[in-house]
Amino acid sequence: MDFLQMIMSAQGGGAVQQLAQRFGLDEGQTASALEHLVPALMGGMQQNVRSGDLDGVLGMLGGSENAEQFLESADAIHAPETTDTGNNILGQLFGSKEVSRSVASEASANTGIGTDILKQMLPVVATMVMSGLSKQQNSSQGGLLGMLDSNNDGSIADDVLGLAAKFLRR
Repeated sequence: MDFLQMIMSAQGGGAVQQLAQRFGLDEGQTASALEHLVPALMGGMQQNVRSGDLDGVLGMLGGSENAEQFLESADAIHAPETTDTGNNILGQLFGSKEVSRSVASEASANTGIGTDILKQMLPVVATMVMSGLSKQQNSSQGGLLGMLDSNNDGSIADDVLGLAAKFLRR
């Protein structure tokens, strides 16, 4: 299962409902936002791994006790800790607020959702993605590199390039 699908189906679909409620969107808008934000976050993750910062990525996974709660708990989506954790994740993934703003702006142009809403949503979604990574890591389905190798060819390089190309075409 890919990470977008994992988030869309979290809590039996309730995570999308909770995100929609928190950010004043309908479920279709929320799904559209996720379709744009999750690939950008995964691209940042893959870029970190590719550039040799595997320790930083693994640190994000271990940086919060019970990291899986951020994906599995309906209350976590509304918790300030989720946003704080997400901002730390974004700093690690993207390196600057400008990149995060660019991701939100690009998603806004493709979804019609306001950039301000997407900037607020991005840290929550980042936390959910990391929670999903933690869940997969803990269930030992091939480790972190296996998770990032979406086509299971033993290399994440083609996945990073493909994801970046897909994101830039939008």
